[in-house]
Amino acid sequence: AKDLIAHPKKYDKVSAKGASGYVMNLSFSKETGEVVDKNLELDEAKIKEEEKYDGYYSIVTSELNLTDIEIRKIYRGLARIEETFKITKSEFDTRPIYVRTNDHIDAHFTVCFTALVIIRLLQIRLDRKYTAAQLLESLRKYSCAPFEKNTYQFHFRNEIIDDCGKAFNMKLSYKYRTQEDIRRLLKY
Repeated sequence: AKDLIAHPKKYDKVSAKGASGYVMNLSFSKETGEVVDKNLELDEAKIKEEEKYDGYYSIVTSELNLTDIEIRKIYRGLARIEETFKITKSEFDTRPIYVRTNDHIDAHFTVCFTALVIIRLLQIRLDRKYTAAQLLESLRKYSCAPFEKNTYQFHFRNEIIDDCGKAFNMKLSYKYRTQEDIRRLLKY
């Protein structure tokens, strides 16, 4: 807000959006969206009023019979649900759907839901140390290619892969593995 007052020509209606609430006498040109320089002043009273709420967040609810802690738990649960929808849309490509029959649509969503359950269980097993996106990125990169006869070379390893190995008591740190070793791992 102070920079907006000092340099109004640098700002327009879009770039001044956050600061504009703390500047008095602020107006914008209808044609260009630029700041109209008219005796701009810092709104100290509004800043003082909003400082009282720094470090707090408010939740509006119709649940009047619950305690503050119960409401916070519910709110966090809603945030997890929102994150779940985000993961299914972005990481598991639930949409758009390129199948037509009800059976194929059901199968598509069943696979996506199963993948979501597995990634959530993995997060719990790893003490929620990693986000779903981090886990999926590492698991997608963890792959191997034929190296020599009956031997495969693993191309990627990081802390997440190491933690997954520890959580399931599996040695995932080897750079080279035989086909039989890989089969034993997959039978786990």
